[in-house]
Amino acid sequence: MDPLPVGTGGALTSPSVVRALLRRHRVQARKGLGQNFLVDANVLAKILAAAELTPDSRVLEVGAGIGTLTRELARHAGRVLVVELDRSLRPVLQETLAGLEHVHVVYGDVLKLDLPALLTEHGCPPCSVVANIPYQITSPLLGLLLENKRFFQRLVLMVQKEVAQRLVARPGSSEYGAMSVFVQYHAEAQLVTTVSRHSFLPPPNVDSAVVRLDPRPEPPQPVSDEKQLFAVVHAAFAARRKTLLNTLSGGLARPKEAVAAALQRAGIDPQRRGETLSVAEFITLAEALGSPAPEQAIGEQEAP
Repeated sequence: MDPLPVGTGGALTSPSVVRALLRRHRVQARKGLGQNFLVDANVLAKILAAAELTPDSRVLEVGAGIGTLTRELARHAGRVLVVELDRSLRPVLQETLAGLEHVHVVYGDVLKLDLPALLTEHGCPPCSVVANIPYQITSPLLGLLLENKRFFQRLVLMVQKEVAQRLVARPGSSEYGAMSVFVQYHAEAQLVTTVSRHSFLPPPNVDSAVVRLDPRPEPPQPVSDEKQLFAVVHAAFAARRKTLLNTLSGGLARPKEAVAAALQRAGIDPQRRGETLSVAEFITLAEALGSPAPEQAIGEQEAP
């Protein structure tokens, strides 16, 4: 079997080579797993530039696919840990990653693994996450990664374009929502590049984008109860057309008088809407509201 050349993704950025590789192993991209293989060397280069890897870097990749990004990570980093759900790709990856002794592939569901234990076993922190993540698990995976942000110095992720716009959205924009607040509470978020659907094989139905998240060592300002903070955030966005006074009263099961008093203490106009509040203002408001009484259940924190 002829070895695949190594370069910017090697021949794996060639659609004809990718098709031949998949045919040879009798493998098809599985739509249910969000498998769309990157075949654009320019996008690959932008991902690597944003990751700022060095020979000492340790990298976590979620979803290796056929190994296009994995091979490039291996060229730039000292150790690459890959979590891949689809075991049918094992023979493909055995071919494309052959000889890369510093690449370790774990087959399993990243959402079900003991991620902190796995990262610790492989020398993290510090680690970077660089991945074209399966789009159908974007929200829970972002939650998992950011809740374990102590392990990471940087996250460079390919996501759907509309999701990327939400991650970097500013207050007052139509894209700004609970996910925006969650991510920007945990990290500095920036858009790296947009990616056409035609950069993938097979092409997905949507365009994509690459975002970079730099985890914050501390919140933007002190927070006494993160669960309470995100309960307030989700309540504020539950009915975007309602004022904060009305949506928080209903969403948190609080008397309007108590919510109005908290808004006054926070210096926030009760007629404003949730999408106009910055992360810092949400923190100030959550602190002013304080912890709810035991009988005032607010429900479990939702995924971002």
